[in-house]
Amino acid sequence: MKLHAALLRHTEALLAELLTFSAPADQVVSRYFRSHRALGQRDRAFIAETTFAVLRRKRSLEAAAGRAQPRALVLAALVRIQGLSLRALGERLSPDDRAVADRARRAPAEALADAERADLPDWLWARLLEAHGLDEALRIAQGLLNPAPLDLRVNLAKIDRESALARLAQDGIEGRATPYSPAGIRLAEKPAINRHALFTQGAIEVQDEGSQLLAYLLAPRRGEMVADYCAGAGGKTLALAMLMRGTGRVYAMDVSTRRLAALAPRAARAGISNVHTIALAGESDARAKRLAGKIDRVLVDAPCSGFGTLRRNPDLKWRHDAAAVTQLAEKQGRILAAAARLVKPGGRLVYATCSILGDENEAVVERFLRTSQGFNALSCDLLFAAQRIALDTGPQLRLWPHRHGTDGFFAAAFERT
Repeated sequence: MKLHAALLRHTEALLAELLTFSAPADQVVSRYFRSHRALGQRDRAFIAETTFAVLRRKRSLEAAAGRAQPRALVLAALVRIQGLSLRALGERLSPDDRAVADRARRAPAEALADAERADLPDWLWARLLEAHGLDEALRIAQGLLNPAPLDLRVNLAKIDRESALARLAQDGIEGRATPYSPAGIRLAEKPAINRHALFTQGAIEVQDEGSQLLAYLLAPRRGEMVADYCAGAGGKTLALAMLMRGTGRVYAMDVSTRRLAALAPRAARAGISNVHTIALAGESDARAKRLAGKIDRVLVDAPCSGFGTLRRNPDLKWRHDAAAVTQLAEKQGRILAAAARLVKPGGRLVYATCSILGDENEAVVERFLRTSQGFNALSCDLLFAAQRIALDTGPQLRLWPHRHGTDGFFAAAFERT
C-alpha cells in the first residue's frame, strides 16, 4: 500500500494526543474519530492499529528511531512492525523523515536493553525481573505484547456451547471452545460480533476467559444471595446470574452509577431478572452495611493497575507508576475488608485483580489474612477440580497470556468460619 500524506498526519496527530496519557486510549481514539467523521473505515483501522502499535512498543521504537516525537514513532512503527518499505511510505517524505525511517528499519533488536526489549518502563521491568527472573520475565513481557483474542461467554441459560459454535460456524465465524471455562468460545478473528443474532438475543457476551473463570471460582448456587462488590458494567455479574439460573439474588455494587447503568440493558438482553444494583457511596455505604453477614458469596474484582490487560490496554503501562501501584494496593486492602463484612458464616469470598504485580495480589491477601479474623484460605485448584475444570495454578489462581491465552489474572478464595 502507498501511505498518503493525510493519513500519516492523522496518525501522528492522534498519537500526539495519546502520548499525553490524559485519558484511557480507547476514549481518546473514539473522540478523535468522532471529530473526524470523514475518515473511512479502512483509514480508521490503519490509524488505530498504528497508534496502538506505538503504545505497545514505545520503548523499543524510541530506541530504534533515536527519537521520541510522535512522527518519528509512527514512522518507526510502520517500517519495523507493519513492514512497510521506504518506497511505500511515499515520495513526499522529507529527507529527515526518510532518515528516521531508515534508521528504525536497520536498528538491530539485539542492541536493545532488556527493558527496551520488554517494552516496559524501567520500574515495571525491575518488578518482573525480581519476581520471575530474566527468561520468564521476558516471556511474560512478550505475552503482553501479543494481540489479545476475542473471547465470548455463552449464556448457558439460553443455549449450550456446542449449539452456539455450530451457529457461528454456519454464519462463517470460526471459533473453538476455550480450554478452561465451560462457557467460553475463542474466535479465530475479530468480527463485529455485537451485530450477530446470538449477541442481540442475549445468548453470548464478549468476556475474556480469565474473567469468566472468576465466576466459576465463586461458584454461586441456585437460590443464594451473591454480591459482585466491584461490578463495573456487570460482565461478571451476568456470569454469576447465569450460573444461578435466574434464582436467588445478585447484588451488583459499584461506586460508579454511570457504569452500573450499563448493566440494565445487558441483563434484559440476557433474560436475567435477579440482579439488583446498588450504587455505593463508599467503603462504609449504609445499604451495604444492612447486608453485613447475610451474603452467601462475595466477589471482589478490585480496581487495579490493569497490567494483566496490556494486550488490550497498552497505555496503562505508561499511565501508572510505582507510586500509583502503592496507592492502589492500600485501596484494595480497604475494599477487601469492606466486602468481607458482607459474607455470612460458611460463605465464600473471592478477591481478584487483573494485575500481574504481587503488591496488588499476594501482598493484599497476606495483609487481609493477618488482620481479619474468621477467614480461612481456600485452595483455588481444588475449587476448580470440584467443577471438573482442569486448571491448577496452585492454591491461588494465576493466569498469564503466554501460558493460558487469557488476560493476566490473580485470585484468592476464602471461607468465613
